[in-house]
Amino acid sequence: MIHINQLERIFRSRLRRRSVTAVQDLTLSIEPGELFGLVGPDGAGKTTTLRMLAGILKPTSGEATVNGHDIVKEAEAIKQELGYMAQQFGLYPDLTVDENLNFICDVFDVVGDAREQRIQELLDFTNLHDFRQRRARQLSGGMQKKLALTAALVHRPKLLLLDEPTTGVDPVARREFWDILTELHASGSTVIVSTPYMDEAERCNRVGLMYNGRLMVCDTPGAVKRMLPGAVLALRADNLAAAERVLKDMQQVIDVQPYGDVLSVIVTDHGDSAAIEARLSEAGVQVESLRPAPPRLEEAFIYFVRQYAANNHRPIEEVRA
Repeated sequence: MIHINQLERIFRSRLRRRSVTAVQDLTLSIEPGELFGLVGPDGAGKTTTLRMLAGILKPTSGEATVNGHDIVKEAEAIKQELGYMAQQFGLYPDLTVDENLNFICDVFDVVGDAREQRIQELLDFTNLHDFRQRRARQLSGGMQKKLALTAALVHRPKLLLLDEPTTGVDPVARREFWDILTELHASGSTVIVSTPYMDEAERCNRVGLMYNGRLMVCDTPGAVKRMLPGAVLALRADNLAAAERVLKDMQQVIDVQPYGDVLSVIVTDHGDSAAIEARLSEAGVQVESLRPAPPRLEEAFIYFVRQYAANNHRPIEEVRA
């Protein structure tokens, strides 16, 4: 469905006489029917990547095709075959749900009985049927996201590009939205979703971890977690700040990451729990528990970011080699 080869986008400012490389050396392929997660913090390059694939933004260099169409030479053809949902609500706030959907149908030439049938299907699918006459600005954040998704699906696109679709909505709305995406994926749709949330990335077939404009790692969530060296230990102690300082100086400790009242300690394969407890005890830290824990995607992402920064922004594949 998507083939990207060494794609790059540089934003230049004539006033400030400086440039910012938003995406660099991006190479990626996405197959039809995949639910692909583009994961990373703000400024990682996720939105710029999606906008280039949607034909909205031209790349500075490199090439890419969407369903066989070149993103520069055939941008208009691409727009007819995809549904794009931006981060910000992009419909008309003073129009009702019905009026917004009818407008989108006009844009994509969905007419007659097919229009009413398609709108009915989508309203039932997204549970918005009871809100047809409500103005978009009067909808909750979660409902606005559903309306935007409904509008993106009106013309039955072959590909969905969703830019952080659940940012700013409550946990219940997030769960409902992802239930809808799961159904779309099960029906055969190709979906690319950008997200800063690691729990959402776990739901994807594959994930691409982006940072500083580069794609650091791309694989299934399980495979990415298995890339962590050594093992993960979950530590509970009476003074986590002191424990973290002590552990960072131990040779067998690769990384330490705080999560609430727990420290995730990544140790080498030869890491000895007893030795760690003894060292903490010597430092006056009382260990409540120290036990093996399954690796999480968030731990892998933070580890890769730190490795990337520590090795002068070299690709992770080179660092690991």
